[in-house]
Amino acid sequence: MHPYRRHPLIPGLLLVDKPTGPTSHDIVGRGRRVLGTRRVGHAGTLDPLASGLLVLGVERGTKLLGHLALKDKSYLATIRLGQATTTDDAQGDVVSSTDATAVGDDALAAGIAALTGDLMQVPSSVSAIKVDGKRAYDLVRSGATVTLAARPVTVSRFDVLAIRRGAEVGTDTGGGPTGTRVVDVDVMVDCTTGTYIRALARDLGTALGVGAHLTALRRTRIGPFGVGGALDLWSMGADDRDTAHAAILPAPRAAELSFPIRRASADEARDLSYGRPLAAAGINGTYAVLDTAGELLALLAEDGERAKPVLVWHAAS
Repeated sequence: MHPYRRHPLIPGLLLVDKPTGPTSHDIVGRGRRVLGTRRVGHAGTLDPLASGLLVLGVERGTKLLGHLALKDKSYLATIRLGQATTTDDAQGDVVSSTDATAVGDDALAAGIAALTGDLMQVPSSVSAIKVDGKRAYDLVRSGATVTLAARPVTVSRFDVLAIRRGAEVGTDTGGGPTGTRVVDVDVMVDCTTGTYIRALARDLGTALGVGAHLTALRRTRIGPFGVGGALDLWSMGADDRDTAHAAILPAPRAAELSFPIRRASADEARDLSYGRPLAAAGINGTYAVLDTAGELLALLAEDGERAKPVLVWHAAS
């Protein structure tokens, strides 16, 4: 059987619990094989080091991805104080080591408080941000020095969950102990999109004078979606196709979770099918319009007295 043989699929969103290791692109590829369609995309990239929630669009559900309100995200992370790395995470080379056991709870709390709220954050130099049309991480790998501009982000929660002190770590190629003792801090972070958790780790270590990097990262929430009940797609194959199909959030349900909702009359539904605007309803931002049966008709955004379609889901044939 060809891996992309077409199967009837309900268009919508699929919530996936990504393991550590695969890239977001790897998850999309697995989704295509398991679901039996090439029309799979993702929103909110996760690094290979990270695990947790990844939102996939399936079939025409890919058209929703660019409109989803995924501004707010939540993460569980582990920050290692005492070692700075080239990538600000465990995938990079250690560039400095400092005994961190003298960092007290009060100093740690003060450092975290200073990184909570509205911030101007400098992203990691190995981020996916484009510089002159090229990804920053590609430029760094080619030997270039990359300095990215600070950008505004908001960290609304930065809570310490646990502290483990005194582990001795090595920095030589054999991984042998060097006498450096680190402090591992488990944290919960709520933040806006564009916030780099490894940059928070880097900046915390700099502020405390011991250096730091991220050793673990798990996304637990993105926008209205949580990781609870998300599909372990990476461990599935084509034999699990029915299970994967059943886990898809149909477009109307995905819209109800993602956008403010407006109900349309039969006449309004007909106008929308032809791409015509409706009278404004006083709803801010992009919102979804459902018909009386609960079917998704379109996504609208208001401009003065008119609500214009930004996506027509059910177009007139």
